[in-house]
Amino acid sequence: MRDRLRHVYWIGGGSGAGKSTIAGRLAAAHGVRVFPTDDVMRDHGGRMTPDDSPLLSAFAAMDMDERWLNRSPEVMLDTFPWFQGEGFGLIVDDLLRLPPERGVIAEGFRLLPRLVQPLLAARDHAVWLLPTPAFRRAAFGTRGSLRAIAGQTSDPRRALRNLLDRDRMFTGRLREETARLGLAVIDVCTGTTEDELAARVARALRLGRGGPAQGSASGRRPEGLGPEKR
Repeated sequence: MRDRLRHVYWIGGGSGAGKSTIAGRLAAAHGVRVFPTDDVMRDHGGRMTPDDSPLLSAFAAMDMDERWLNRSPEVMLDTFPWFQGEGFGLIVDDLLRLPPERGVIAEGFRLLPRLVQPLLAARDHAVWLLPTPAFRRAAFGTRGSLRAIAGQTSDPRRALRNLLDRDRMFTGRLREETARLGLAVIDVCTGTTEDELAARVARALRLGRGGPAQGSASGRRPEGLGPEKR
């Protein structure tokens, strides 16, 4: 499997760290394809059975208050299907169907270190972007996808606090897991520019220095650093 995915480079990390933006910039600069895992969540959910995805099935049966108000952030984190690896096998299946002649950057919060590490052809094929709390707040303020989710509950303010706490804890778990597995991390701080972050990620993945082969770019246009939609 590592040989079959040798052309794949992975950018994971916490919500709001700029993964999609940076992947798009690197794709344009280095002529590789982007595989945005956020964009296929609906498709993957439709392809999974209740036996494959008990957490997703339970989540889908909840109303918005049950999802974001009536449970603690810790429980929300432990039972969110994408944070627990449900559907990761479908990401791998999709990547294996892409032509191997061209490099691919897979990006998204679903790329959990413990699941990606066994697939790495080399350790410098993956990096996780971890936003600081201040950066996370700034990113949330510019795009507000969490506010839109919280606004569908009966107590948007409390729901937003729960979501932010859940994402903060998720980032903490990513930090612990990458450290345990010896995988690369880049801290994304307030004041970090897109140019700076793109350059650091390119160095971490060794793009342009034995990285993916050049080709015509097909990455999405960068939209600025900010939280992913889900």
